[in-house]
Amino acid sequence: MLVGTVVSDGMDKTVVVRVERLVRDPRYHKFVRRRAKFMAHDESNSCAIGDQVQIVEHRPVSKRKRWKVQATLAKA
Repeated sequence: MLVGTVVSDGMDKTVVVRVERLVRDPRYHKFVRRRAKFMAHDESNSCAIGDQVQIVEHRPVSKRKRWKVQATLAKA
């Protein structure tokens, strides 16, 4: 399960979720923010840009969609 922010909802039943994580730099020992974007299936088209959502791994729905929106944690 991953938690991220919806950055795009222009497609039908699909949202793009940006997940951020902190990684410690091996040389300078400071924390660096890493980002990844996932396309997730949203069956009810209920998510909007800025929503905080929880996504889970799912069977392939299309070429790039392997995640599904499980819950909306906070509305924008």
